[in-house]
Amino acid sequence: MVKIAPSILSADFANLERDIHRIADADYVHVDVMDGVFVPNISIGIPVVQSIRKVTDMFLDVHLMIVEPVRYVERFCDAGADLVTVHLESDTAENIHAAIDKIHAKGKKAGVVLKPGTPAEAVLPYVEKVELILVMTVEPGFGGQKFMADMMPKVTAIRGYIDEKNPACELEVDGGVAPDTCRTCIDAGANVLVAGSAVYKAADIPARIAELRG
Repeated sequence: MVKIAPSILSADFANLERDIHRIADADYVHVDVMDGVFVPNISIGIPVVQSIRKVTDMFLDVHLMIVEPVRYVERFCDAGADLVTVHLESDTAENIHAAIDKIHAKGKKAGVVLKPGTPAEAVLPYVEKVELILVMTVEPGFGGQKFMADMMPKVTAIRGYIDEKNPACELEVDGGVAPDTCRTCIDAGANVLVAGSAVYKAADIPARIAELRG
């Protein structure tokens, strides 16, 4: 089954608890953490993840868009993240492996993320080690961007690596996912879809979540 992970980047932060409860029909809560260095924007951090954990039992999918995430992954796990994903571009390969190991040592799931310019084969050293691979279909840093359909061959290639080496691994797509693009992502091999504005701007959020499942 296709899983939906609404991004709270599109929620009303003055009413975040309410807006998390509004996506109760979804599978994951996608939490975008930006440091203003790795990406040109600043969003939220550890205290907000702690606060979210107190008001929901939903699966927290925490996407770290920060430099040297190995410094912080344990603290995000302790804050309540169920899955922590780190960008391959954010540090050395040695430190990405160390970050994955630290997440697993906390008993949580780990994933790696690829920016649009990063080739599919970059995941090969990690594919057997992680529970999720995230392919960005926009440049990370801001919500509401246009979906990059030319990322679909990368999604399909990574689906092939997963099927061969680690079939239990999930394949997530993030960026511009909406009713008119969700089927393209699913057909390419994704089974987890991140959607922000497409969910939170919908008149009927449960119906939109159902629609995005394809």
